[in-house]
Parts: sequence; structure tokens; C-alpha cells
Amino acid sequence: MTKLKTHKGTIKRVRITKSGKLLRQNAATHHKLSGQTARGKRAKTADSEIKGKIAKNIRQALGA
Repeated sequence: MTKLKTHKGTIKRVRITKSGKLLRQNAATHHKLSGQTARGKRAKTADSEIKGKIAKNIRQALGA
């Protein structure tokens, strides 16, 4: 069986930490920010961890 190609769109959206966690950025942080509270905007600055079955599928797409 041939090697799986790395999914380039996933590379651009997901980051793997040294400990192996998958991190992604939160949505709704680029425009229409006036409708959001300051607390909500601050909460979206931190990256979110991807867990479970989805993380397994993403690892496979990345070839990691």
C-alpha cells in the first residue's frame, strides 16, 4: 500500500504541540467584533484543544 499524502488544509489549521496535543484557533475573531462582549473576545484568543475521535482522524490526515 502506498503512503498517505498529508492533508495540506489541515496543516494550515491545526498545530501539534511537543506533548502531542492538537490545537486549533477559535472562530469569530476577525470581523463583526462589536457585537461580542470583551470577555467573549478575550476567551477566543486562546487556542482550543481537539480531543477524541476527531483528533484521531486529524492525526491520520496529517500523517502523524
